[in-house]
Amino acid sequence: MDRKSRLRQIAFAAFVALGAAQGVNAQALQASGANAGVVSQPGTTTALPSTSISQAGQTDTSALTPDESKQSAAGNVAELQQMIRGSDLSELRTTYNGSYGASLLFYGKEMTFYVALFQQKNFWRVIKTDDATRAELIYKDFVRQTVQLSEVEIRRTQLEAQKVFTQRMIALSQDRANRLQADIDVARQQQSIVASQQQQTRAEATALAQQKTVAQDQLRAAQRQVRELQRELETGLPPH
Repeated sequence: MDRKSRLRQIAFAAFVALGAAQGVNAQALQASGANAGVVSQPGTTTALPSTSISQAGQTDTSALTPDESKQSAAGNVAELQQMIRGSDLSELRTTYNGSYGASLLFYGKEMTFYVALFQQKNFWRVIKTDDATRAELIYKDFVRQTVQLSEVEIRRTQLEAQKVFTQRMIALSQDRANRLQADIDVARQQQSIVASQQQQTRAEATALAQQKTVAQDQLRAAQRQVRELQRELETGLPPH
């Protein structure tokens, strides 16, 4: 194991021991941040924000002291931007809420913590401290801010999805209505055709009935004529 890796392990062990010594404060901090968002596992800084600085305005941070509130102006953002390009900075925790995020970073060579607040992977505020408990407190406060800042953004995302869903349901309903209307139009057209056919059939049936009556009268007349001719033919002949 090289000297750099050994120093990192020693620094992290010191961080854990210091956190354990602050048992009561740590429990309170965990409770305050339990529902703040999804926290990544400790690892490298590959998921950290890019090096451009967000132009968003400052947000009140009740967890910061006046000196800490001035730190970003003192160059912490630029300092962290330079450090994340190297491999000596360890990402301990990162939480995302919408496009906002907070990270807790550790620089083992100097036993220093960096707490960053960012939006769309652009650094917004960066606080530097060598106090592990203080770093945890600031990190929890930054996480709380990401929750508050992302509420409108998340709500907008949900409303946009609802709008798209509603428009899709309208389109499906309209398509269904169009198909039902087409079915009704076909049924009405067919009904009209059937009614016309029935009218024609009734007219033909009436005509056929009249023709049948005429034909029957003609048949009876012909039969009478045959009988009369038969009698006339048999007149004067001896009886059978």
